[in-house]
Amino acid sequence: MESYEIVIIGGGPAGLAAAVSARKSGIEDIVILERDRELGGILNQCIHNGFGLHTFQEELTGPEYARRFVSQVEELGIEYRLNTMVMDISPEKTVTAMNREEGLFQLQAGAVILAMGCRERPRGALNIPGYRPAGIYSAGTAQRLVNMEGFLPGREVVILGSGDIGLIMARRMTLEGARVRGVAELMPYSGGLKRNIVQCLDDYGIPLKLSHTVVDIKGKERVEGVTLAQVDGQGKPVPGTEEFYPCDTLLLSVGLIPENELSRGMGVELNPVTSGPRVNESLETSIEGVFACGNVLHVHDLVDFVSEEAAAAGRYAAAYVKNTDKDSERRAGIRIKPGEGVRYTVPETIDPVRMEEKLPLRFRVDRVYENCYVSIYFENRRIFHKKRRVAAPGEMEEVGLERKELLKYPHLKEITVRIEEE
Repeated sequence: MESYEIVIIGGGPAGLAAAVSARKSGIEDIVILERDRELGGILNQCIHNGFGLHTFQEELTGPEYARRFVSQVEELGIEYRLNTMVMDISPEKTVTAMNREEGLFQLQAGAVILAMGCRERPRGALNIPGYRPAGIYSAGTAQRLVNMEGFLPGREVVILGSGDIGLIMARRMTLEGARVRGVAELMPYSGGLKRNIVQCLDDYGIPLKLSHTVVDIKGKERVEGVTLAQVDGQGKPVPGTEEFYPCDTLLLSVGLIPENELSRGMGVELNPVTSGPRVNESLETSIEGVFACGNVLHVHDLVDFVSEEAAAAGRYAAAYVKNTDKDSERRAGIRIKPGEGVRYTVPETIDPVRMEEKLPLRFRVDRVYENCYVSIYFENRRIFHKKRRVAAPGEMEEVGLERKELLKYPHLKEITVRIEEE
């Protein structure tokens, strides 16, 4: 069995950034395992621009952004194996994988970084009545068909869900000559970035119908049309609001789910809200020496934030591998509790002794708030109170926790993050 200091599962933006960071932190023995035929992950099919403004201070397309990190991996001589499917990871960090060249093989890792990304929620999770005709695609599948395979899925399109991929595909299909009849969103707010609503829908005159969903799909062989209806506060269709839209294609952009079958199989504790691992200040999961970053941890808005988080995971994994005193018991740390208006936080526990000087605390709100405040409480004492003009579920929030401040409270057990309205 081969041994590596760090084994990284996934060669997308998170895996690449983690590998580069770990190498720059002094770890030589690294391997990236990627199931696709090339590195770069989902970025390879994201040919629109808007990437890299934070990381490189310039606007890049997805493939250009990926190439920057792939080039660094190659320049640093980091090993990677393509077309390699990871089958299992044991709690002792034994990775079982397979590919055509080597067949089934095992690697023993000093540390594992989980960077498998996320997948789209399928139609089966939606309970839409109707047959199973051709012409129903997830937005990401349609994106790959158009941008990488050169295939246009349809000419008359309705999109269900206003996630960022759905919004971007509304523009992409329009540019390719299709007619996008509208985007329906179950919630009373969009799940995508504000800039995508403006640039992908408003600029092309594509209507966004909030509090609407698909209640019926017409067609047996091929989609012939869909029926949209308004929904009430409980998400149930309102009788009498049905409206039929003739179309030949339905794209689904109804949410992303972290790809955590491997994590679950090895016994990593998962957060029921994010469906990603619970992690501490070092992005370390409930299994010692197993780290998680990027969309496998929680779904991000911007790939720049994925790279930033993955770079931190690479540093922490490198520090873990170098640490010879691994038998010392992990401290419980301070619990971070999502309060009113906050769905979850990453990380969920922090140990001020082990954390870096400044720790980004990321979270999402549960609905749209205007002129609100983000507040942080140490037990019952408010130590942070900052105004936000708008806070929406589609955009991740972030505040910084400073190590020197936390060390002033040696007996602190709980930190609460909450949204407070005027």
